Amino acid sequence: MPAALDDPFYYLHNFHTLLDWISERYHDLLDGDEQAFIEDFRALPRASQALLVRMVMRKGTLFRASKLNYPEIGDTRDAAVPLLALGWVDAAAELDLAQLFGLLTLGEVDACFGKAPGRKAERLENLLAEYDGRRTFADWFPASSDCVYALGLMDICDRLRLMFFGNLYQDWSEFVLADLGIYQYEKVEIDTSARGFRERADLDYYLRLHRWRERFEAGEALEQLLPELPVEPHANPWLDARRRKLLFQVGQHCERCELLEAALGLYGLCGYPGARVRRIRVLERLDAHDDAFDLAQLANAAPESEEEQQHLIRILPRLRRKLGLPKEPPAGRASVQRIDLVLPQPPEPLSVEHAVLQHFHEDDAPVHYVENTLLNSLFGLLCWDAIFAALPGAFFHPFHNGPADLLSPDFHARRTELFDACLAQLDSADYLTSIRRTFAAKQGLLSPFVYWGNLDEALLDRALACLPATQLKACFQRILADIKSNRSGLPDLIQFWPAERRYRLIEVKGPGDRLQDNQLRWLEFCAQHDIPVEVCYVQWADT
Repeated sequence: MPAALDDPFYYLHNFHTLLDWISERYHDLLDGDEQAFIEDFRALPRASQALLVRMVMRKGTLFRASKLNYPEIGDTRDAAVPLLALGWVDAAAELDLAQLFGLLTLGEVDACFGKAPGRKAERLENLLAEYDGRRTFADWFPASSDCVYALGLMDICDRLRLMFFGNLYQDWSEFVLADLGIYQYEKVEIDTSARGFRERADLDYYLRLHRWRERFEAGEALEQLLPELPVEPHANPWLDARRRKLLFQVGQHCERCELLEAALGLYGLCGYPGARVRRIRVLERLDAHDDAFDLAQLANAAPESEEEQQHLIRILPRLRRKLGLPKEPPAGRASVQRIDLVLPQPPEPLSVEHAVLQHFHEDDAPVHYVENTLLNSLFGLLCWDAIFAALPGAFFHPFHNGPADLLSPDFHARRTELFDACLAQLDSADYLTSIRRTFAAKQGLLSPFVYWGNLDEALLDRALACLPATQLKACFQRILADIKSNRSGLPDLIQFWPAERRYRLIEVKGPGDRLQDNQLRWLEFCAQHDIPVEVCYVQWADT
């Protein structure tokens, strides 16, 4: 066991680490309640601190005292006394029937409400009509010596967690997983001024977006939600990116619900990648073909991405036809070689990709199932220092698996010189040494590009021997041009001929399967850059 976990109070030390980090970096953002909590918490006896942290790190906010048993804490009833005095824990909170059932065993339900067939959920549904209102655990179970602790600090603890991580999807388990070595992070020098939130209003705005999304995902009516949707741009770039993404997703929902005018407005406001094409499609559905064509023409003059250009190639001829305009000659497309195979259907769970792999694999021409992992990994290894550069706003806590601005439009621009230096190594043999050195030095560290589980030394050696540097450079530049879209869609298989220092990529399609848009874009790119690629269509032999 790692030394950090030898101490039974490891979780308490982790919580103190979080509080110290926040006190050092976010002291000016803390409100009075948060400052008071940190000061009062540090003044508590260790057992009380530990009990509180145990509850904070567990699921929910209601805990039966009899179930809080931790050897390192000792008597948890005694440890709870200071928490009760501070009002952080309430032992007399009223519970409704649903909350009570969540704390009881089926036997206790039978003892309290009479034995009846069915699961707890069924019993609860049957009893709701008979028992209503809220009452304390002691009122429900007057003869019991047990009690229920209601934790009233989760809003404060969630805000502190948000300040530390910059999000609410990471939680306390990050510390333990890192201590156990399950997750290993690159050590980036994080300046004390580095933080995700610049001012208190940023924190409040994040929570506003988060709560709006929670209500939306819970199914609250759109007529109640839409007037509260933040539509004005925010000065903090990464918070504004969250806002724009939310508007785009709500626009998609409105489009699916046939609320086309609302969808059109949201797409127009959000400025999110893909929103312009969605506006064109909605205008089509509204029979506003002239407006749709004008917007499509504008987009075609300066496409925001290859993905948008791909959509426009399909949309513009359709709009021309609807408007009675003359056809334009179709754009030429590079041809990709096709393979047609008829194979015996493999037993489950062998996939069609692995069936093709076995068909083509030879000792002197090995085939690997790599999909998106190989080229991304090679890119990540070569450009490791640029990706993990400690730029302002990129890293603000120790548990980043990549920079916070990875998918921001200016990610590459902010690091142009760094990436140029990395890619310049491909103009000589330096890249071979650099990739191998990073592969050895950074083994197992989390990266948004490197797939350690799919990249062993044998595959790395074959790839570096057979993939020309010029083709690697072209692929890496394409990944950098649109990280979100171009990290995926790569062919499934790669076959090497090490003795001849050559290779081919193979995209596999099973019966009834078709090429996806991102795959088509990669195939087109490969054909344009003389990267050997083939599409293998498989049919199963009749048995």
